[in-house]
Amino acid sequence: MALLSREKQTLFLLIVGLLSWLVPGAGHFVLKEKERAIIIFATIVLTFCVGIYIGSIGVINLFGATPWYVVGAQVMNSPMVLFLGRMTADGAYPVYGWPNEIGQIYTSTAGLLNLLCIVNAIYLAYLRGIEPTRG
Repeated sequence: MALLSREKQTLFLLIVGLLSWLVPGAGHFVLKEKERAIIIFATIVLTFCVGIYIGSIGVINLFGATPWYVVGAQVMNSPMVLFLGRMTADGAYPVYGWPNEIGQIYTSTAGLLNLLCIVNAIYLAYLRGIEPTRG
């Protein structure tokens, strides 16, 4: 593989990272890791949906559950969480007790898993942008 210029490589890494955040697995898909991309997408989306199913969209709470939302756990799923956070900001979807806690754990776990996949996609893109050294 030809050595990319530093600016092109940085732009490519940013694009891969952004795509990975917009749609879980999209960064791997761009890197032609289709099977891995499908597994990542299915795992993250299903985990997030289970959390929403257990606790309703009320578990994505910008003001009531700020550590789960803002610190990055839920927000790392995709920009859809930002939209859901604005929908639930007025407290129209209250959730209490175990469903709230378990739903937050599932949605946050999906977000943190997506963060790991974003880092992995950027790392793979970085490795592919480096010419192998010959010894």
